[in-house]
Amino acid sequence: MDGRTDDDDDGDFLSSLGSSLNPPNFIGTDLGAPSSHTHTNTKQLHYSHHSSKPAPQDDSSDEDDNNNNKDKELHSSGSSSTRTPVKIFDRFYESSDDDVDADADRRSTPGGGSGGLDIGAAVESAGRRLDYMIQFLDRKLSSPDSPNDNNHPIIENPVLTEFVAGGGGTGIFRVPFRTAAHPRRPPSLELRPHPLRETQIGCFLRTLVSTESQLWAGSEWGLRVWKFSELYSPSAAAAVGDEEAAPFYESVQTSPTLCVIADEGSRVVWSGHRDGRIRAWKMDQCLELGSAFREALSWQAHRGPVLSIVMTSYGDLWSGSEGGAIMIWPWESIEKSISLTVEERHLAALLVERSYIDLRSQGTGNGVFNIFTSDVKHMWSDHSGTKVWSAGYLSFALWDSRTREVLKVFNIEGQIENTSFMQDLTMEDEMKTKFVSISKKERPQSAVSFFQRSRNAIMGAADAVRRAAVKGAFGDDNQRTEALITTIDGMIWTGCSNGQLVQWDSNGNRLQDFKHHSQSVQCLRTFGFRIWVGYSSGIVQVLDLNGSLLGRWIAHNSSVIDMAVGAGYIFTLANHGGIRGWSITSPGPLDSILRSELSGKEFLYTRIENLKILAGTWNVAQGRATLDSLVSWLGSAAADVGIVVVGLQEVEMGAGFLAMSAAKETVGLEGSNAGQWWLDMIGTTLGEGSTFERVGSRQLAGLLIAVW
Repeated sequence: MDGRTDDDDDGDFLSSLGSSLNPPNFIGTDLGAPSSHTHTNTKQLHYSHHSSKPAPQDDSSDEDDNNNNKDKELHSSGSSSTRTPVKIFDRFYESSDDDVDADADRRSTPGGGSGGLDIGAAVESAGRRLDYMIQFLDRKLSSPDSPNDNNHPIIENPVLTEFVAGGGGTGIFRVPFRTAAHPRRPPSLELRPHPLRETQIGCFLRTLVSTESQLWAGSEWGLRVWKFSELYSPSAAAAVGDEEAAPFYESVQTSPTLCVIADEGSRVVWSGHRDGRIRAWKMDQCLELGSAFREALSWQAHRGPVLSIVMTSYGDLWSGSEGGAIMIWPWESIEKSISLTVEERHLAALLVERSYIDLRSQGTGNGVFNIFTSDVKHMWSDHSGTKVWSAGYLSFALWDSRTREVLKVFNIEGQIENTSFMQDLTMEDEMKTKFVSISKKERPQSAVSFFQRSRNAIMGAADAVRRAAVKGAFGDDNQRTEALITTIDGMIWTGCSNGQLVQWDSNGNRLQDFKHHSQSVQCLRTFGFRIWVGYSSGIVQVLDLNGSLLGRWIAHNSSVIDMAVGAGYIFTLANHGGIRGWSITSPGPLDSILRSELSGKEFLYTRIENLKILAGTWNVAQGRATLDSLVSWLGSAAADVGIVVVGLQEVEMGAGFLAMSAAKETVGLEGSNAGQWWLDMIGTTLGEGSTFERVGSRQLAGLLIAVW
């Protein structure tokens, strides 16, 4: 069959995937089915892998905007000639010829003479660089730039049928960019590359905060710390999934971390955890690689999880939890507890625990408002105005950080909430506390108080019904508050689940709305005169203080769940655990300069590897194959390949299993028992542990895919 290629507007995609002489060859054939009730299909793909380090890289599944929707076609041709694999050259970490020559000089004889070792090292280094430059130029020249170059030789292959692919389709099927610097986003610092999901079970990163010299991340395991002075140091992590990450330090195991703030004044990082404890970590403690560091102070703050914490301008620590619980921990007791020695930690915890102030028990002139009925998801301190903002999903409360009194409670539309019901309940609680020693028989009965309580209960129920009706009619749930920050001009910005950004003044008056993206806002961060917005789509936007859009790019291939500013970077944390750093000046003229320099010196830090990929599918019809069937299917074909991808259909088809899978969307990383049996059997066939290593698997209902 005649083969042809189409013009690829994505640049050097085929040349970056192909060898230095030819485009990639996707070779496939249909093999006999191992059983009469199943159907199999196996394809062998010759894939030329273009890798780079330490220059910025793109995730294999990163998507760009859909404004470049060009259809790619799949064409086939035959071939029987065997190509000699391209030589794998050593990596070049240097960025200039002088660096390479200096590296050769470092390998010279101790005496500094011009012996044979000096000449040999220099010749070897120059030869490798020259060979790779030739390879790089061949790859550039062999790219399908001309639309008229559509013919490939027709060569018969008696074993496998060859397919020449022109790329993917549109949207999620479009082939990602494979260049040193992504043409549609600024160059980034890969602090922690996208780790495999299997390696992150129970230790996903969930929050970020930066100090003057460190970046802290809260995880489901504890906390991690990166030093800004070691951002460009080689990886020293032995943990699986962090082989390419910058050196970091890990704390002792704790309950999952839900919130983290930095207190530069006292040189302490505060963290709130799911077990209801608040922990203090000293910034200046001695950190050693491979050695877990401990907290300086820990106490039980809430019965439920600590959802948010904030430090006010008066030094008090405020914490929020479920059900609207807000506690204040005075600075006097915190300061004294931190100064105690390690042996006195138990005494320090008791000292702080007994000093709490529960805002729900504070009687104020305005009463206690219904902010207490919702979880306190966000807290922020307006240091210039001595105000504290606390927010649930659909309501806000404004507090005076000095008097600790509530100033205003309002909903997401800026309307003041009905407070009479909660105020009456609080007064009743105070009466119960005051006369707790009086027995039921001695307690005075009053018909007025009885009718008053009945009225309050009816009013509260009516208010709850009204809220539910408004929520259902107008979709308040789509306007949930997901993020909250205070900018340098004193304005408050909130991000909603429908992509809307709302600007408030310091008194809680809603000023204006903005909507630059339809996906949910996950996080907000501000520095100077800029605001960064992270979305669930992986997009990061940059705004000015007036809400005008300055730039946008795809930062990750999953949700951007948190951000932090430090060392001249805006660090973004993806839901999969990857962390990237972007210049705080981006977008700007420096981006194009860096991109041009990286692209021009691509041959100094990239290499080409030829990979053979074997892809096979099998409709197993809820059955189980014998080892001989698997050997005949995969054993011989996988002998000379580097990657094996297997997809199975109808692994499980029971009604109960499908219902459970639909409810959970996935049966988990391990899959079902039947799916695990297939993974074990295929692993045994491939020699898992010696020849192949399973790098990942996913099961969705009856479908199972795995990669070795």
